[in-house]
Amino acid sequence: MIVYEYPFNERIRTLLRLEDLYEKFKFFVQQEHAMQHHVALATIFDMLEVAGRADLKSDLLQELERQKQSLLSYRSNPNVAADMLDAVLAELETVSTSLVATQGKTGQNVRDNEWLMSIRGRTIIPGGACEFDLPSYHAWQQRPAQQRYDDISAWFAPLAPLFDALALVLRLLRDSGGPVKMIAIAGSYQQMLQGKVYQMLRLTLDETSGAIPEISANKYMLWVRFTTQGGDLKPKPLEDDVPFELTLCNF
Repeated sequence: MIVYEYPFNERIRTLLRLEDLYEKFKFFVQQEHAMQHHVALATIFDMLEVAGRADLKSDLLQELERQKQSLLSYRSNPNVAADMLDAVLAELETVSTSLVATQGKTGQNVRDNEWLMSIRGRTIIPGGACEFDLPSYHAWQQRPAQQRYDDISAWFAPLAPLFDALALVLRLLRDSGGPVKMIAIAGSYQQMLQGKVYQMLRLTLDETSGAIPEISANKYMLWVRFTTQGGDLKPKPLEDDVPFELTLCNF
């Protein structure tokens, strides 16, 4: 099964972009080749670009506190498993405390490192990080893989609380909705939302169907049009009925 996600607002779009970059970073930093570590470092620079909004940290803290207060209201509900509720509340508290403890603007430790900033400036240019442009960086890339890994991990460490908070917020958001089975007749599906506010849409379908969803949505209506693509051809509308699962998520 393939899951497609569609954000309803810029705030969730930013979180999903950062999550995607974090997954990319985690993969490449665990590798050993210097080129793979170059991608990991360049991904940190991309994270700083996306996370540059000054209010991202405060947004996450506010959302974590809101989730905490919302979950506390379930304590008196006999249908809620107390141990699971306490575990989530403890996780919220831990993540919030770590995020509050971070100092300054997101990624300020990287921005204050002149050497890293010189590398960042060159990576913007295609092929700009060659050894004749950045001999010190080329020398660093020849160091043992473990040393490079330790360096990159240290540069990323101040960002870790932000990504822990981001991961928890997105997990709670994804868990907020239940999947509903739908069928797109002749490859098209529409649903009126009647002004109800959602944060994210999740669409799950069988990968063997060959269907590719094109999603557009606002607070009044969502529209999904399925396409198909063969080889390097431009996607074309799919005229078959397409079964899928739809999840509308909201805090």
